[in-house]
Amino acid sequence: MEHSHTAPSSLRIGVICGGASAEAGVSRKSAREVAQALRASFAEVHEFELDGQLYQGLAQFRPDVVFPVLHGPPGEDGTLQGFLEVLGLPYVGSSVCASACAMNKYVAKQLYRAVGLPVARDLLLPRLGTDARQAAQRLFEQFPSGVVVKPVDQGSAIGVSFATQPADIEEALRNCYGVSSAALVEERISGREITAGVLELDAMLPLPVIEVRPIGGWYDFEHRYAVGGSEHVIPAPIDAQAYAAVQDIAMRAHAALGCRDLSRSDFLVGEDGAVTLLETNTLPGMTATSLYPDAARAAGISFEQLVRDLALKAYGRRPGTP
Repeated sequence: MEHSHTAPSSLRIGVICGGASAEAGVSRKSAREVAQALRASFAEVHEFELDGQLYQGLAQFRPDVVFPVLHGPPGEDGTLQGFLEVLGLPYVGSSVCASACAMNKYVAKQLYRAVGLPVARDLLLPRLGTDARQAAQRLFEQFPSGVVVKPVDQGSAIGVSFATQPADIEEALRNCYGVSSAALVEERISGREITAGVLELDAMLPLPVIEVRPIGGWYDFEHRYAVGGSEHVIPAPIDAQAYAAVQDIAMRAHAALGCRDLSRSDFLVGEDGAVTLLETNTLPGMTATSLYPDAARAAGISFEQLVRDLALKAYGRRPGTP
């Protein structure tokens, strides 16, 4: 697909959302808001569903830039990015490799460790060849403070459970294997839930740090996306040293994974100020209740300006370039 060299306001922007992931509904809601914000700057903005008609739709519309608004596989894991590379379409966000690495929590943690970033102790347990009962007993002995069981390749806290006793750990593993081929089991660390965005336009810019306070419970799927499900405290009321460390680690995580344009990393900050990096999202949520646009607003960047700048950056980059 050829690119026209036109004035920025006449660029055609394709917004892709939906698909078959557990987070498709959230993705569609985000996409409506992104498309609406893009229309403030661009004449032609069209939303596309991630389905079997996508190629046909893109071929007819011939976008200058694609703005993926997807959460979880197959939109955030590099699959869609590879498809767009083949079509020769520039797109907002991380490349195939960075998307795939960030989506796989175990792979991401190996990259974090390689550059010395602080992460929780863990064990990877593939579904094949793992006896859930025996593994649960071993985990109980290894991590007496409790564990967090996570599907290795899902987003938005889907399939995540907390457990302390062997029977609960076994049940958590079995539930996890229902949605993923492997469980990443981490030592449970207590701390405040902190998140930090990175915006990379001309240079890497750390956004203001946010403390997420779920209203009754923890930051699960429901608290992430329900209006009023969580309170975002900006800037996060943590000590200056921990605040600076979180921003620094968010930028180093973005770089270690090879992310591009934008990312948002999640952390726990203990009472002693110790910072633990949990994971990095390469396509952070973009709804009215989302953390990333909130942080950008706190930095003086409106939602309209944020999506416009991201689209223009992608347009200035030809596919296949870093």
